[in-house]
Amino acid sequence: MANEQTLREMLNRVARHDQSVEEALQTLCALPNPVEDIGFARIDHHRALRRGHPEVIYCAGKTAEQVASIFGRLARASPRVLGTRATAEQAAMVLSEMGSRARYDPLARTVWMDEEPDRPRRDGAVVVCAGTSDLPVAIEARITLDLMGYAPRCLNDVGVAGLHRLLAELPALRLAKVVIVVAGMEGALPSVVAGLISAPVIAVPTSVGYGASFGGLAALLGMLNSCSPGIGVVNIDNGLGAAYLAASILDSGHRSLSEVQASHADA
Repeated sequence: MANEQTLREMLNRVARHDQSVEEALQTLCALPNPVEDIGFARIDHHRALRRGHPEVIYCAGKTAEQVASIFGRLARASPRVLGTRATAEQAAMVLSEMGSRARYDPLARTVWMDEEPDRPRRDGAVVVCAGTSDLPVAIEARITLDLMGYAPRCLNDVGVAGLHRLLAELPALRLAKVVIVVAGMEGALPSVVAGLISAPVIAVPTSVGYGASFGGLAALLGMLNSCSPGIGVVNIDNGLGAAYLAASILDSGHRSLSEVQASHADA
């Protein structure tokens, strides 16, 4: 897969005369076109070059055939593909096309492929799930982080109704560089977590709750009105968005460290 890191490594090899200009040119010419127009969709094959991660398929509203077609074309250019909000029918079509290369989690409604399952993952992310009913969103976040190169620690069923369960996990929380907190009902858990640690907290309201929760709106408003600083809030049930933001925060810190190390090495 062509991404910023692989292209940088290739250019460094050219600069060191370990690779010829002609060989590098052949590699660049073999890259897929930036946009592949397949009629019902325009696939962005250079998303990884710009953002560090490939395009994600939002499966809701698409036919099973459309999802499978987009998935297969992305798989030709990338070792990792992710589709969210996938129905069982959509996932079955992808699995029939991709075979054992693809996997499906019916709880998180996530279908994905990882051709490099043994590659190293970095630590730093923690996913906190208030209750078992919030697990679908938390699992979506965990799978997304895994595909983006991180090994998140997952703390499940530690909501405010039993605060002692959360406090028992404080050592793990305090080691985190970024924490995703998934909660429904009144959405109080991110405020509690942010008041206990120094790492940034990404709050994810879920649509879990009784009538007055208004499908997650009550949790969303509670999180937006948190009195604890250092909280960012994503949309209702948006585990993907939370994980993508967490990976972006962690990637930024990792790139900065790499650049510092590279500058010292050059000196």
